[in-house]
Amino acid sequence: MADDNDLINRLAAAVADRIRPQIPFDYEMWDIATIAACMKLSEAQVRERLAPQPDFPKAVRLPTTSGGRGHARYRAKDVWAWMMKYQDKH
Repeated sequence: MADDNDLINRLAAAVADRIRPQIPFDYEMWDIATIAACMKLSEAQVRERLAPQPDFPKAVRLPTTSGGRGHARYRAKDVWAWMMKYQDKH
């Protein structure tokens, strides 16, 4: 039994070392793929139909090492709030 407990403790420690800390939703950033998965749409639909909407949350684009702008990221809470504006009022 002591060997089992030791093994369990070592496995638990190994798993804990590999788990990333949870980012609070207020600070989480989503890419197009994550938004598409959340909305059950294709990435093309999000990129071409939703993101260009004037009231869709504005993208955050971090600078790259080459001086350009990185891929669009969106604040998760802003995207979620945008979606909820379109919830039926029944």
